[in-house]
Amino acid sequence: MATEKSVKETYYESIIKQGYSRRDFMKFATYIAAYMGLETSMIGQVAKSLENTYRIPVIWEHYQECTCCSESFIRSDHPIVSDIILDKISLDYTLTLMAASGHQAEAAKQATMEKYKGEYILCVEGSVPLGDDGNYCCIAGRSAKDLLIEAAEGAKAIIAWGSCASNGCVQAAYPNPTEATPIHKIIKNKPIIRVPGCPPIGEVMAGIIVHMITFGRLPELDGLGRPKAFYSKRVHDSCYRRPYYDAGLFAETFDDQNAKEGYCLYKVGCRGPMTYNSCGTIKWNNGVSYPIQSGHGCIGCSEENFWDNGPFYERLTGLAGFGIESTADTIGKVAAGVVAGGLAVHAVAANISKRKELNSRTTRGKQNEKKLES
Repeated sequence: MATEKSVKETYYESIIKQGYSRRDFMKFATYIAAYMGLETSMIGQVAKSLENTYRIPVIWEHYQECTCCSESFIRSDHPIVSDIILDKISLDYTLTLMAASGHQAEAAKQATMEKYKGEYILCVEGSVPLGDDGNYCCIAGRSAKDLLIEAAEGAKAIIAWGSCASNGCVQAAYPNPTEATPIHKIIKNKPIIRVPGCPPIGEVMAGIIVHMITFGRLPELDGLGRPKAFYSKRVHDSCYRRPYYDAGLFAETFDDQNAKEGYCLYKVGCRGPMTYNSCGTIKWNNGVSYPIQSGHGCIGCSEENFWDNGPFYERLTGLAGFGIESTADTIGKVAAGVVAGGLAVHAVAANISKRKELNSRTTRGKQNEKKLES
């Protein structure tokens, strides 16, 4: 785990010490800047910040969750993300990755909170149960709620990793017996970045940390506290199956010919039209594929109450996010009508154009004939 010496080491120094070259470092700066949505002119600033910024002390708490956020992070497409930004980021405390345990682990956390008060970043993975006086989740004999309040007090900012910490996730699904509660509903006096997803994308997690390193501030957030760079578009908007949706071509069942042809999965329950995330632009599992390439529709895991938003295999109507249109079904019909209408308009326009061309040729031919006769 982190020591005073490691904390006083810049990210670049740590990267080089781990055996990466300057070329590897610049590739990483380019890679992460692209995912952050920055212009190419900003790559230099990202690199400079990583070269000159001392590594930020981080306390990473785990409450009611399955550790999928950490798993996603360490399986990022770029090795520097897991080797440096996560594993060597000066993680002073994380029950999942640290070698220490018991009193030794808790002593490391207390030392960080005291020495770096107001400087460390608190990362939280998991929801906090408030039922039965918090007894559903206890660590070292203390409730998750008590530990969260204590760790948040001296934090510079809080990052709520995943849907558990951001909106409660499956633990908060009806009837929510443990009274699972997201972080922002407990901590009210600290800036909180919500990074929903079950799990969130590893590159998104790295991009948020690098943004804070580069610019010294939180990324721009939407009304729900999510980074706009990664949550401003619906999965539907960038899905590679979108052209089939626009053409009115849908899989009716998961095993029909349309599904085999790769048609849109909206009719079998895909929630891409209501889900804001980067799953259509950033590939998972070391860059192997987009989630929807597995042949399964989006389940909307980055949206609030996604477990209670109806069966995963029934298409949803009346979805928000379509502007003036009333329902997703209407959109599909309108889209199909537009395509058909567009083809008809194109055909009419093409015929008119051809007629004009024929008339023009005929006129020119007659004029040439008169010239020859004269």
